[in-house]
Amino acid sequence: MKLDLIRKRKIRHSSAMALVDAGVDLIYIRDLLGHVSVKTTEVYAKANAQLKRKAIEDAGRTLVPEEVPEWETDSDLKSWLMDMGKHKTSE
Repeated sequence: MKLDLIRKRKIRHSSAMALVDAGVDLIYIRDLLGHVSVKTTEVYAKANAQLKRKAIEDAGRTLVPEEVPEWETDSDLKSWLMDMGKHKTSE
C-alpha cells in the first residue's frame, strides 16, 4: 500500500518536472495537478537546476556583447605574437 503511494507520487512528480522542462506554464501544471495555489506548484520550477542554469546563461548572452580580441584586429601585434619564441636570445 505504501509502495503504491510512493510510485504514484513519483509518477506525478516526474510528470510535473517533464512539463516544467518542456516550458509549460506553471498555471497549467497547477491545474493538471489540482493545486489550489500556484505557490505549491512552484516547487517543481525551483527544483530544476538545469533550467535555472540555462536561464542565467541565456540572460548573460544578452547582457554581455561579444567582443573581438584586440590582437585579432591589430596586424602588428598579431605578427609580434606569431614571432614570439622564434628568436632565441644569446646569453
